[in-house]
Amino acid sequence: MVFSSSLFLFYFLPGFLLLYLLAPARLKNAVALVASLLFYAWGGLNFLALFLASVVLNFYLIRLMEAAAGWQKRIYLTVSIVLNVGMLFYFKYTNFFLENLSGVKTALGGEALHWQQVVLPIGISFFTFEKLTYSIDVYRGVNKPLRSFWDFLLYIMLFPKMIAGPIVRFHEIAGQLQDRTAFDTVDQKLAGLFRFGLGLAKKVLIANALGQEADRIFGLAPAEVSAPLAWLGAVAYTFQIYFDFSGYSDMAIGLGRLMGFQFPENFNNPYISRSITEFWQRWHITLGRWMRDYLYIPLGGNRVKPARLYLNLWTVFLLSGFWHGAAWNFIAWGAYHGLFLVLDRLFLLRLSRRLGALSIVPTFLVTVVGWVLFRAESLSAALAYVGRMFSPEWPRPLPDLSAEFWTTLGLAGACAFLAALPRVEHWELDWLAAEPLPLRRAVGLGLLTAVLLVLSASYVVSSTFNPFIYFRF
Repeated sequence: MVFSSSLFLFYFLPGFLLLYLLAPARLKNAVALVASLLFYAWGGLNFLALFLASVVLNFYLIRLMEAAAGWQKRIYLTVSIVLNVGMLFYFKYTNFFLENLSGVKTALGGEALHWQQVVLPIGISFFTFEKLTYSIDVYRGVNKPLRSFWDFLLYIMLFPKMIAGPIVRFHEIAGQLQDRTAFDTVDQKLAGLFRFGLGLAKKVLIANALGQEADRIFGLAPAEVSAPLAWLGAVAYTFQIYFDFSGYSDMAIGLGRLMGFQFPENFNNPYISRSITEFWQRWHITLGRWMRDYLYIPLGGNRVKPARLYLNLWTVFLLSGFWHGAAWNFIAWGAYHGLFLVLDRLFLLRLSRRLGALSIVPTFLVTVVGWVLFRAESLSAALAYVGRMFSPEWPRPLPDLSAEFWTTLGLAGACAFLAALPRVEHWELDWLAAEPLPLRRAVGLGLLTAVLLVLSASYVVSSTFNPFIYFRF
């Protein structure tokens, strides 16, 4: 069940909000937990028992770890990490390794391997990282472990963030699991509803419209794709994935606010970045923080010699690519970004400072080429597509494209790049900062929210094209 589906918008969400808002404070967690279980079971009933078993095991392992000391404490942490990473590895990467092993075996003259394909549970990449965060932070003394299993289960399963983030660290909502009265205001609920409506509009009115054309272009044979068309398809996908994923994050954050939770921001206008380093400070922020704090810093962070630092940086982003998907093109995408992060440290950051705002252009172009690696069905297809982008066939005209596509592409570009202007970047957050909201602003916000929801709901009802890119991770 995705947030932009008719089932969620017209049945699940209204029913849940009605029960949740009417429930007394002592029952709100129970309502949220039951709704989260139903939400997950709808798309992953076969894995619900396994998921619950892993949560139970993780909860009691951490309780045992808290009571232990010295080497015993490290053993409990190690067991927790091995179990969580092992579960992720089995479900997400078994097919990848067996496919490659089978390919090597047949290349050497042997028989191909045969196995039952392993099905990927929904949201496993995200909730695995949250379980690891909880375990490691308790070990480090950042958090005290929860006494209530039900609170721990709600933290992991909270449906707005469960499938595609944001990756919420336990300490960010620990106090809110028991007391959300500070955020339980009319203004917060109005801001949450607006944020949900904004995310839904970004997803269905922009990302979906661009996605149809991007899919068509990427589906063409290489010989049919001229350089201009290849760039157009890549740029369309670049905006599609941003409005798709940031739209989902907006909806998750908005739903959290409606429930009284304050989730961390996940995007901050990434396409106005002046370097790839800055891009990763603005794109999928909660993943970047996770990689920094639980991989990069334990590997030595910035405290090691330059050669080791560059290797660590590149390795972390190689693993980031592998986390996104079990395929060589995702690994190549991570390696590609890792390479530019190393080049930033070597000389590109100095160059971007000299260029000033002009450095947004080359950074965006580097990002566009990277998204081809991410979007393509395979590494070979990605390389062939990039080859067409740099082929000398610019005179070939573009095929006829709909006015809707060009309008949406222009709107996407305006929304993505206008943030580079002074006082525009944080307009949305600044506009909602005052509490209580002035009456005129509250009325305007309510009307804008209604327009966004009506337009988006109309699209959902009339269209059958509704992918969610990060839903498969």
